[in-house]
Amino acid sequence: MGLFSRFTLPSVKPSEAMDMLSAGATMLDVRDNSEWNAGRVPGAVHVPAANVAAQAPKRLPKGRPVVVACRTGSRSKSATRLLREQGIEAYSLSGGLAAWESSGGRVAGKGNRPGMIA
Repeated sequence: MGLFSRFTLPSVKPSEAMDMLSAGATMLDVRDNSEWNAGRVPGAVHVPAANVAAQAPKRLPKGRPVVVACRTGSRSKSATRLLREQGIEAYSLSGGLAAWESSGGRVAGKGNRPGMIA
């Protein structure tokens, strides 16, 4: 292990995240409520970034990998670090939900209507 590798957070590309979700991983969306309400990945768990340390470990399924997402990827990196410090196998979504949507990832709004990443 290199000197700085312990500071490197694992991240996944949207295509890898899609495969992980198909295999049973959980998506954790750490955007604010207004962003979440505009559009989200169906089946994702929502915990705003400010509440991740206290709420996410209680709300995430135990023993399953977690793909952490925000709009562009910066908040998800911080949340991924917090989850990993608590022993959760977490990965930051590279490029965020903007990259997810550009890669063909599904986004839904309230009532399963079409949504948008805000």
